[in-house]
Amino acid sequence: MNKRIILNRRQFAVGTAASAGALLLPHGLSAAKPNHKLKLLSYNVWYGFTKKPDRKANYLKFMKEQAPDVVSLQELNGYTPEKLADDAKAWSHPHSILLKEKGFPTGITSSQPITGVKRTLDGFHHGLMHCQTHGIHVYAIHLHPGNWEIRLREIDLLLKDIATLPRDAKVALAGDFNTFSLHDKPVYDRSEDMIPFFKRLDVRTKGKNLRNGQLDFRHLKRIENAGFADLIHSKRKAFLGTFPTPLRQDEDMGPARRLDYVFATPSLAASCRAASCIVNETTGLLSDHQPVSATFELTTK
Repeated sequence: MNKRIILNRRQFAVGTAASAGALLLPHGLSAAKPNHKLKLLSYNVWYGFTKKPDRKANYLKFMKEQAPDVVSLQELNGYTPEKLADDAKAWSHPHSILLKEKGFPTGITSSQPITGVKRTLDGFHHGLMHCQTHGIHVYAIHLHPGNWEIRLREIDLLLKDIATLPRDAKVALAGDFNTFSLHDKPVYDRSEDMIPFFKRLDVRTKGKNLRNGQLDFRHLKRIENAGFADLIHSKRKAFLGTFPTPLRQDEDMGPARRLDYVFATPSLAASCRAASCIVNETTGLLSDHQPVSATFELTTK
C-alpha cells in the first residue's frame, strides 16, 4: 500500500515538472513554437548553360553545397519542366516550376510543396512568376535588360500584382532586376567608366539603359517606397557587384554593378538573419552573374 502511494507521488512529480512551463505562462498564452531556418538563393545562370556548357557540373555541385530551401533562377534557356526538375534533384528539391519554354524563362525550386502558381507574360519582357512555398510568397524576377522605360512599366505591373495579396503576406522578390540601387550610387559615381560604358552599350544594342545620360534609380526606389527592404544592402559590410564575372572577361561588360537582389516585405525582412552576394573564385566561373542569398528564421505554424 505504501509502495503504491510513493509511486503515484513520483508520477505526479514528473508530470508537474513536464508541464511547469505551461503553468508559468501568462493566462491565455501558449508555449512559443520552434523556429526554422529558410535559405533563399537566386541565380541568373546565363543562357541555360547553352554557352560554355562545361560549367554545368560545377554549378550543380555548388548548388548542392549551398543547400538552399528555395531557389529563384533566371535565364533557363532551352529548359523544360522535366529538365529543371532533374537539376533540382541535385540540391534535393522535389518541387519545381518553370515559367515557359521559350526565350529566357525563370524557374523556382523548393524543398517543400509549391502552391498558388501564377504565370504572367503580358506586359513583361521575360515574364513574371509567383508562387507560395515554405509559408511565403516568392516572385522570380527578371526585368528588361536594356530599356529603363520598359523596366519602369514592369515594376508598376509587379507592384499591382503584389497589391492583390493579403496585407500580412510575407513576400520575397528575388532575381535579376537589371537596374540600379540608390544605395550603390556612391560606388557608381566614383567609377570613371560607368556612364561611358552604358553610352557604348546603348549605341551597340540600340538600348535605353541611360535616362538623360544618367543611370535611372527609380525602379528599385518604387519597390522600397512600397515597403520592401533591400536585404543585401541591410546586411552587407561593403559593396559587392553581381555582374559581370570573370567568365566573360574577354568582353566589354563594363564596371562591377549590382543587378541581382532579394527584397522582402517588413514582416519577412524582420526575420532575415543574413543576406549576401556570393562572390568567390568558384562562382566567378559558373555564370556571368554572381548568386545572391538570404537566410530567414521563421516561426513554425
